[in-house]
Amino acid sequence: MEWNGREFISTFPSDFAIANSFGEAAVRDTYKRAFNEWKTDYKMLTDLVITLNWYIWVFHEKDDVLARTYNELWMEADKYALSNLKGEALSYFYRETD
Repeated sequence: MEWNGREFISTFPSDFAIANSFGEAAVRDTYKRAFNEWKTDYKMLTDLVITLNWYIWVFHEKDDVLARTYNELWMEADKYALSNLKGEALSYFYRETD
């Protein structure tokens, strides 16, 4: 999937687009399932972090609750990535999120 000029290997942008229609609880549930399943795959984790960050900006002037929710989830996933990725995995993360 290509989204915003970036080729994604995941369906996260679409998954969260669906969750957005159902509100904050659905976004949190989607995040929880995605994070728990994919946090050990650095490419998928990178896709997740980028998706969360993008949705912060989508909602920053439209929906304060969702913007804050995405920011909270992005901070959690980003912190996890920076604390746990090493070597090439961390280099990939930095390249893709730069």
